[in-house]
Amino acid sequence: MNVKQTGFDPTRRLILKGVAVVALASLGVAKFKLMPAFAAANDKYPEDAFKQKSSDDAIKSLYGKAAEPSDKVKLDAPEIAENGAVVPISVSSTLADVTSISILVVENPNALAASYKIPAGTIPSVANRLKMARTSKVIAVVEAGGKVYSATKEVKVTVGGCGG
Repeated sequence: MNVKQTGFDPTRRLILKGVAVVALASLGVAKFKLMPAFAAANDKYPEDAFKQKSSDDAIKSLYGKAAEPSDKVKLDAPEIAENGAVVPISVSSTLADVTSISILVVENPNALAASYKIPAGTIPSVANRLKMARTSKVIAVVEAGGKVYSATKEVKVTVGGCGG
């Protein structure tokens, strides 16, 4: 049978079903008042820490004290990064009450590359693709229970980088 015999176009029917699904989904979002995630307020942005040239100064600016090495901070980074423009880095922790995670690249022009506030009840794990100027130590810093812990790994950059 063709469209002339039945009076229904299957493509039109699929489009109408799709529109109906989108409309119902929109009503569901409105009904449950789902809220988008918002970035932290600008007054809490650690501007001074991001301007620091050394990793020690950046850590002290962020946390007010030095970090102690811990095997409960897991830093996952490649040993060799073929492109310094996109180096995948992830940090996780088995520590309790994690409130923040930061990533520093020692040899970059500004050491602090990323800093995250971890809300209560959230799995303490972050991932990012960082730009690295050259071969460098990468430091993961985790604040948990009022103390500051770290893990370090050397990442060799073979090509690219951010020119610092």
